[in-house]
Amino acid sequence: MLSNTAVPYYYGQFRDKVLRGEIPVNENVSLEMNRIDALIRDPEYYYDPDPVEGWIKFCERELTLTDGSDLYLLDTFKLWAEEIFGWYYFVERSVPDGNGHYRVKQVKTRLINKQYLIIGRGAAKTLYESCIHAYFLIVDRSTTVQVTTAPTMRQAEEVMSSIKTAIARAHGPVIQFLTEGSLQNTTGNRNNRQKLASTKVGIQEFITNSKLEVVPMDIDKLQGSRCKIATIDEWLSGDIREDVMTPLEQSCAKNAAQGDGYWLIVSTSSEGTVRNGPGDDIKMELTKILHGEYYNPHVSIWWYKLDDLSEVGMPEMWKKANPNLGVTVLYDTYQQEVERAENVPSARNDILAKRFGIPMEGYTFFFTFDETKPQRLYNTKGLPCALGADLSQGDDFCSFAFLFPLPGGAFGIKTRNYISSKTLNDLPPSLRAKYEEFIREGSLIIMDGVILDLMQVYDELDGYITRMEFDIRCFGYDPYNAKEFVERWSTENGPFGIEKVIQGSRTESVPLGEIKKLASERLWIFNEGIMQFAMGNCIVIEDTNGNRKLAKQRYEAKIDPVAASMDAFVAYKNNQDAFE
Repeated sequence: MLSNTAVPYYYGQFRDKVLRGEIPVNENVSLEMNRIDALIRDPEYYYDPDPVEGWIKFCERELTLTDGSDLYLLDTFKLWAEEIFGWYYFVERSVPDGNGHYRVKQVKTRLINKQYLIIGRGAAKTLYESCIHAYFLIVDRSTTVQVTTAPTMRQAEEVMSSIKTAIARAHGPVIQFLTEGSLQNTTGNRNNRQKLASTKVGIQEFITNSKLEVVPMDIDKLQGSRCKIATIDEWLSGDIREDVMTPLEQSCAKNAAQGDGYWLIVSTSSEGTVRNGPGDDIKMELTKILHGEYYNPHVSIWWYKLDDLSEVGMPEMWKKANPNLGVTVLYDTYQQEVERAENVPSARNDILAKRFGIPMEGYTFFFTFDETKPQRLYNTKGLPCALGADLSQGDDFCSFAFLFPLPGGAFGIKTRNYISSKTLNDLPPSLRAKYEEFIREGSLIIMDGVILDLMQVYDELDGYITRMEFDIRCFGYDPYNAKEFVERWSTENGPFGIEKVIQGSRTESVPLGEIKKLASERLWIFNEGIMQFAMGNCIVIEDTNGNRKLAKQRYEAKIDPVAASMDAFVAYKNNQDAFE
């Protein structure tokens, strides 16, 4: 029966194990436990065990694993689902009385309509989504549309695979009844037609005309889908640049049923290596909810990760990142991944993020993680240097790099970057926070206005060069959008040492390879976060002949400081006699 004081059964078992020290939990899970404890104390919210037990019995009797074997729900599945199905509250709504009139009535409504599950790779989170979909598709007697989406269609199909297996095996009595008959029976008795089947549309339940379908992770495809139940898989893992949660929520809200049949969105993912996108914006919101800065009892958050990088070497702490460790994925698998991260630096980012939930800074497509680490750069005031300029985003982002030849074949890098105040104000929250770090370190300058005035940029840069007493011996630039700037530079500083560096594999291939070697030997020395950010975003396109060029794959992923430093490096190589 409903109770506004009862402790949820499976949560109570979990909490007792945590208090006894049997299960290690991180700060985020601890904060979620505090939120559940607050629901227990709040007389406005009621716990009902019956829907939870009904979901568990349905899954274990009717569903199977993807390989057809029996399904026994994990304790974590019961814990997560209990928060969805177990909590209710009463709201006043106008409901029809059957005589064409409406009357105000208190309606029992499910509390949770969004659940976020961030957990390490190999935790069977896709199977959890399948159990949610199958339950609502078969047990819910209203006509509903369900959608599942992921960065790729093939990935989204995985959510449906175990349901298709359950339909083929007909393990339990309900699915046995629903799969009796034939889909080809279109003219005979409808009772002899199959009532639950996997079709080209998706998985259809013909009694209520409900369906589960795969939809691309695209705002235009998800907008207006009028779905009631939706799952989003791996929303942090891929290079996602659209916030699909908002259109899905709007679509669900349009078709929100009354009472216990309220809409639900379940978002599951392991941590990713793409920073400062919609995923990080959502995580900032979740952090506010967990810390009580933003009160939203309708959201369930299970965010598993290690609290500190040092815990990677502590196997007893690995369950903080994956509570199903030892059941759905072996400890030996994690041990092998730790050894690989230690010996293969290029794989370190992905392993720390996907296995241990530690968010790392950007993909290191061209530069490895170790190569993007800042180093101590001694005083460069008054030293001779080469200047590189990348003005190709003059209406948005301009970068200048100062390349200082140092003893031992090393090169020091300092950058000066400019964006307009309009560009800064339009940034999403997570990227705005990142840019503000660069502003504080002095490598990013904000210019008032909607677009950058390159003459104002020139004046500010010239003043900076004068203050730092840089001795600029040569100047390399990408000609795109640089004519006015270069003409003024030539007039005021003379034409000597000015080098045009046209973007393309013919010009970039050799210097990119040399910069890569310098970075791998830790001879590419910089101490600015913006340079680390740019190097982490670098993607290089390589043709069949091995020629390489920088690829600005994403407008948001700035690599301009790297492009500017490459221009400076080319100018230095062409004018080495000026540095003797």
